Amino acid sequence: MLACTYASHPALTLLCQCCVQGRPKGPEDKSSLKHVVESVSDAIGLEVQLAPDCIGNEVQAMVDKLQPGQVLLLENVRFHKQEERNDPEFAKQLASLAEVYVNDAFGTAHRAHASTQGVTAHLSPCVGGFLMQKELDYLMGAVQAPNRPFCAIVGGSKVSTKIGVLEQLLEKCDSLILGGAMIFTFFKAQGYAVGNSMVEEAQTGLAKQLLSKAAEKGVKLLLPTDVVVADQYAADAHTQIVSADQISEGWMVSFLRWRMSPRRLLAGNQNTIQQKSMIVA
Repeated sequence: MLACTYASHPALTLLCQCCVQGRPKGPEDKSSLKHVVESVSDAIGLEVQLAPDCIGNEVQAMVDKLQPGQVLLLENVRFHKQEERNDPEFAKQLASLAEVYVNDAFGTAHRAHASTQGVTAHLSPCVGGFLMQKELDYLMGAVQAPNRPFCAIVGGSKVSTKIGVLEQLLEKCDSLILGGAMIFTFFKAQGYAVGNSMVEEAQTGLAKQLLSKAAEKGVKLLLPTDVVVADQYAADAHTQIVSADQISEGWMVSFLRWRMSPRRLLAGNQNTIQQKSMIVA
């Protein structure tokens, strides 16, 4: 983000920003980066200061006082709704705090948010970090020259954000395991009822195409065979395990408990244990 992890050089003044702590709707204690300050400090071997926000006069004053070798961690940018909207003015305010942009957050680099895309219009140079390079080197090697059988595990809430990844992997993989909320779009494409689970209605046609493409290419596309459903999205909800094609109206998959179906976790071992290469996207 407006960050780098190379703070050990004494000549560097480092502004470190992180915006991957939860999905808050506004400022909240559990998503505050105050909980990771000590860990960040231990990881880089330097004392880390925490700013009270990620923009504003008080933050700017703290930035202006930074000395070579000092580190400032900005508060969670997702406390501002403008972050995920990639608001130009918000991005400009973020960028005003720094001179160089280093994105070392591989897991969020694909998002068109203010801290990952918007700031690049105001800073130069804009580069990837060492961790980003390491991730890309591994991914390129695994995908371009995999040891077979080659399996990919892909999760996510939306098919629409994974189209390119899924299409490319179908060209490379021997088997593809899907998880996350996007499976309900695939269930709907197969004619299954999905209750109150999240579905991208506009993408059911695409899901059908991907299922057909996998069959044509002989790729094993594996979806959960059963899921844990709940009657409400709450910790005290009533839950039950049902087959993927037996989700009743008024019920939804319980994300509090569900990651991959219980039976698929067991059966999946038989499908994946013989894979020689595996990536998780």
